[in-house]
Amino acid sequence: MEQVRADGFDEFAAARWSALLHVARLLTGGDRQRAEDLVQEALVKLWFAWPKVAEQAPEAYVRTVLVRLAARSARRRWWGERPVDQLPDRADPGDMSSAVAERSRLEAALALLSPKQRAAVVLRYYEDLPESQVAQALGCPVGTARSHASRGVARLRQILSDAVRPVG
Repeated sequence: MEQVRADGFDEFAAARWSALLHVARLLTGGDRQRAEDLVQEALVKLWFAWPKVAEQAPEAYVRTVLVRLAARSARRRWWGERPVDQLPDRADPGDMSSAVAERSRLEAALALLSPKQRAAVVLRYYEDLPESQVAQALGCPVGTARSHASRGVARLRQILSDAVRPVG
């Protein structure tokens, strides 16, 4: 039984880990630890459903699970402290700090969206999924998914434009 279940799962998980982690980071507003937890939990759920979905659409299944887990985790009020041993090093001049800063700014802006808007924007524009698949992943009608994505993009534009207004 275990061998039948494992056929292809290990390869799928290894091949898609990085992409799933990136989507999960966007869904969690850039929190890498939460994103790793979400991907691990989603892959556990996929493991149990693997015999049913392996030949159909494991990518869509795990993506739907990720969206639902991210929405559920966003409802938690407290995530606890995140202690570190050392303060982070300062960036050296000449590194990719501007690209990292821009990515961080976008992740921070995504974190300000509602979980459904964030999921709709990430799935529609980062994952480049059609509206029907976004709606399926969110578990809502296509029009509602379209509305979440539209409002999310409008809110992102507002947040990002407020952040770059010149002073004085």
